[in-house]
Amino acid sequence: MDNLTHTLVGAALAESGLGRRSALATATLLVAANLPDVDGILYWLARPDLAYGFRRGWTHGILALALWPFLLVGAMLAWDRWVRRRLRPGAAPAVPRALLAVAFLGLLTHPLLDWFNTYGMRWLMPFSGRWSYGDVWFIADPWVWLVLGVGWWRSRRRRQRDAPHPARAARAALAVVACYAAAMFVAGRIARGVAERALAGHGLTAVRVMASPEPLTPFRRRIVADVGAGYALGTVDFLRRPAFTADGEVVPKGDRAPEVARAEREPAAATFLRWARFPVFRVDTTRASTLVHIVDLRYARAPGAGFGALTVPIAGR
Repeated sequence: MDNLTHTLVGAALAESGLGRRSALATATLLVAANLPDVDGILYWLARPDLAYGFRRGWTHGILALALWPFLLVGAMLAWDRWVRRRLRPGAAPAVPRALLAVAFLGLLTHPLLDWFNTYGMRWLMPFSGRWSYGDVWFIADPWVWLVLGVGWWRSRRRRQRDAPHPARAARAALAVVACYAAAMFVAGRIARGVAERALAGHGLTAVRVMASPEPLTPFRRRIVADVGAGYALGTVDFLRRPAFTADGEVVPKGDRAPEVARAEREPAAATFLRWARFPVFRVDTTRASTLVHIVDLRYARAPGAGFGALTVPIAGR
């Protein structure tokens, strides 16, 4: 998910009562909710090939989730001792056990939210690089922002005014978001079934289906279905009949060309293909060069589209 969502989840958890368990508990929750995304620096280094291979891997996997809380709490306790309590000598010290508990909780929310979208998660890194996808929410969901933001704001205002039950609004917001996530998960599975049955009616057997959420509307899903030699594209709209609409002809994979096999041996292409979920290959041969374009239909439709697309030059013609 986007980092605003991660931050709002951490803030709502803090206002739900967890932020009062210790000094620095709120700060720990906010940092923990975003900490695995330190691997995002690879995008800023303009190395998308490395990002495809490293993102949501080592820093998000089971080993990192076991280690991050101790590293984070160690940093927080050092800040508490050497900075915070020197500036405020009478302040109560942070409680290590409480910080460790909220750090674990905050960190666990991160990979769960990341799994919710079509990018997916590699839960068992570094022991296994297998991807898993929830296809629950669009990567940035304004409805989640709204609910969590209002819940956090109302609880914070009530706490500042010493009003009774300040945590209720934040807890209610977290509960609503959890119910929304469950409903979207079920809707995604229903959309996949609708697409599979519609494609079967046209003589196509779907091996894998992605029902990708769309921004703003929970009632539409973009469909990418692997039907063997190619991909069927379409839309499931629960407010229309028939619910499934195809986007035209099946898109051929294009993976049989000999140039593709040569391109797949290039390190950048091999990394991209381990990340890609629905790759399409296009070969562009001229007198001067041979280019193999790879597009992942989750995020791109044509070569040169930026994210989700890679062009690999290969030697010779």
